[in-house]
Amino acid sequence: MPGHPPHGPGSAPQEPFDAFGTGAGPSAAPGSTPDWAALADASASRTRRRRRLLIGGGVLAIAAIGGLVATAIVSSQDSGRPAQNTSGKLPGPQPLPSDSAEPAPSFSSVAPLPPPDPEDFISSEKKDTAPLSVDTLFPGGKLTMVGREYTKGATARTGDCASAVQGGLGAVLRSNGCDQLFRATYRKDGVAVTVGVAVFGEEREAKRALRQSRGNVAPLAGAGVPVFCKGGPACRYVANSYGRYAYFTTTGYTSAKSVTRGDTKAFRAGDDLAEFTFRQIVRRGSVQASAAAADPAG
Repeated sequence: MPGHPPHGPGSAPQEPFDAFGTGAGPSAAPGSTPDWAALADASASRTRRRRRLLIGGGVLAIAAIGGLVATAIVSSQDSGRPAQNTSGKLPGPQPLPSDSAEPAPSFSSVAPLPPPDPEDFISSEKKDTAPLSVDTLFPGGKLTMVGREYTKGATARTGDCASAVQGGLGAVLRSNGCDQLFRATYRKDGVAVTVGVAVFGEEREAKRALRQSRGNVAPLAGAGVPVFCKGGPACRYVANSYGRYAYFTTTGYTSAKSVTRGDTKAFRAGDDLAEFTFRQIVRRGSVQASAAAADPAG
């Protein structure tokens, strides 16, 4: 009969094949024509039902995979950060790690020593050990002060301080322990100035000699400088001290002219030489202090 497969001898009639393997559809009585429309409707209904099952299963599978991925992400984040605060309160300060990558700075509790005081080195013979001579006190053949140039004349050094002074100053130097006295004369424009530097063992001796001073350093002629401040002309005498040194100046005209009050030319020459001598003494202290700072062990 059309629509049926052929029957072999002794074989039973075949039911329609269900492609999804869930059983046969509506059966047909033997010898009758199947209801093909009903079979088609039943097959379509089963197809739609299975499609819905497959789609629902796929959604559930995707949801399950997404849940596993989210769980893995949360687990990896939890391993590197604190647990989430669910109490509703602000978190308190977190303790700092005990071991830092950078070492903490350290500071010495010992205060650095102050730099040496230059005056200390010229206040006592125990520390004032730099070479001392006419050449260290009065170097070169000329000196310039504020643009004014002076030419050096004769120089002298003596261990008998009283022999290089006059007017009672010798007794003062001797009683206070003067060790030696250096002299140098400078000239400019008819004015001559002799500078005398008396050296003592301690600062207190130089200061005492200055307080007691009277008289003056003897003028030193020679080396282009004629005799001055001898035989009656008035001259200017100044005394001062710094550290263990007392220094004196005698200023006069080489023409036997007297120095008068307000004599700018003579006063300026005497002040220039006194200032130069003071700077030389200060320089001695600075040089020795710098050397001590550069080599504290020395």
